[in-house]
Amino acid sequence: MSIASALGLGGRKVRYAIVGLGDIAQEALMPGVKHTGNSEITALVSGDPVKLTKLGKKYGVKHLYGYESFAALLKSGEIDALYLATPNWRHAEFAVPALEAGIHVLCEKPLEVSSEQAQRIADAAKRGKAKLMTAYRLHFEPATLDAIRRIRAGEIGELIAFTSLFSQPLDPANHRAHHGIEAGPLFDMGPYPINAIRYLFGAEPVEVVSAVGVRHASAGLGDLDDTVAATLRLPGGKLAQFTVSYAADAVDSLIVVGTKGSIEMNPAYGFGQGLEQFRSVGGKDSHETFAATDQFGGELRYFSDCILEERDPEPDAEEGLADLAVIEAVVAAMRSGKAEPVKVKQRTRRIDPETQLQTLRAVSAPEPVNASSPTRD
Repeated sequence: MSIASALGLGGRKVRYAIVGLGDIAQEALMPGVKHTGNSEITALVSGDPVKLTKLGKKYGVKHLYGYESFAALLKSGEIDALYLATPNWRHAEFAVPALEAGIHVLCEKPLEVSSEQAQRIADAAKRGKAKLMTAYRLHFEPATLDAIRRIRAGEIGELIAFTSLFSQPLDPANHRAHHGIEAGPLFDMGPYPINAIRYLFGAEPVEVVSAVGVRHASAGLGDLDDTVAATLRLPGGKLAQFTVSYAADAVDSLIVVGTKGSIEMNPAYGFGQGLEQFRSVGGKDSHETFAATDQFGGELRYFSDCILEERDPEPDAEEGLADLAVIEAVVAAMRSGKAEPVKVKQRTRRIDPETQLQTLRAVSAPEPVNASSPTRD
């Protein structure tokens, strides 16, 4: 991290376009841009003119574009980078031309809805010599990095098993309920436990042993598997299981168990609050609540530092592709009813807990404009 950005002082700032002004962009990302010290919003892109007008005024952004004018934005000279928060299946649509134009891209996860589309994004970054980062905010969050440090130090011994439950009751009116499996819980919420499995074990799953999707009439979501569960096998006989759901009440937890102890995180994936650890090592139990941080501002500050200092970001296209390989194997196992291999290259880079920690103070979520939480009241 540069001294200037750490102190929120002077120096050049990366100019961002925010593409897609839904609840995540409005409530989580945009409020924290100013206090990164190295980033600013100079353009907004949305198909909703009301959002553009009101948010442009709120944040003092003059350059407002509809989706149909995106090509003009790329030629305008008004931005250096973009934060992409459109629905998952529209990521390549905007990321590819931006990267080819030399515009850096921070893309929400999953990187796309297929490895093929995600690879198109990765290839565009190489052609345009632009930086691409998949928005894994937990790669910079204190509780997560502490758990990684403890596991790597051997505190809980050799890892044996992992279990996670991540659920939220989806509002049937939300767009996620109307675009099939690519907007369902596996693609939308699945990257969190899948990514956690990979960064805690420091290894890639080799096989989806089993996977099942089910539907609950009470959820009111229609033609959609609202709950998905899977078991993964990792090298050395290690097992990892996760369940994601749009039907169950809100739960956000994981537990990883080794030969000498365990680490439970509950909450494990959320933002706007401090994440918590419950540790059991050598028969001694402990609990720690970590300070809440601005996870979105932190990842943006990290990405901007990478741009300004010409460094490659850690959660890059390869990281996004690795999670998609697992998701695609889960889908294949759901359809075949059999174990399916995970077709992924071994990751050449892992999280560095010593250099990736971000501790920006938490920010308050503003009242959104024509956007709402996906959770059912």
